[in-house]
Amino acid sequence: MILRAVTLAVGLTGAFGAAQFPAYSQQYMQRLGGAVDALAQVVADFDASAAKEGLSRAEALAQMRGTAFVERRRADMIRTFDRHARLRGDLVVLQGQGPFMRAYHATHLTDAEIAKRAWQAFQPAFPLTLATGLFAFAGFVTSTFLLGLMLALLRWPLRRRSLPA
Repeated sequence: MILRAVTLAVGLTGAFGAAQFPAYSQQYMQRLGGAVDALAQVVADFDASAAKEGLSRAEALAQMRGTAFVERRRADMIRTFDRHARLRGDLVVLQGQGPFMRAYHATHLTDAEIAKRAWQAFQPAFPLTLATGLFAFAGFVTSTFLLGLMLALLRWPLRRRSLPA
């Protein structure tokens, strides 16, 4: 009886947690778009400054040598260009996708800074939509399966072994 109650509690917790994915991924997408826009402005400003000097981005970066500050700023700009390209790629993949395709492409929801800020602003809810219901069902099934698997693994060393006759 207790095991059934624990299983139900774990299943409902998994259902509620998984049901949050559509709303959280939407929050992440909004922040991702904002980050891409902000980084695009930094990249455009750098490229415009380089162009005014008749330099490409690579040539401008190559000239950023000499002092510790300039070297550090050069490294910062390289990281900014790389992050902008990565996030822009993530946005291209995720843009216009519904919650199921965002789940399918979940590897594009992994920028730590954006995830942290999205999580800070996120408020759990349980809207009654088909997507939420299906994610809740998947969470319930997955969490109860994992609980069963964990219990089976814990029982395995304790199982009775039949002795040969």
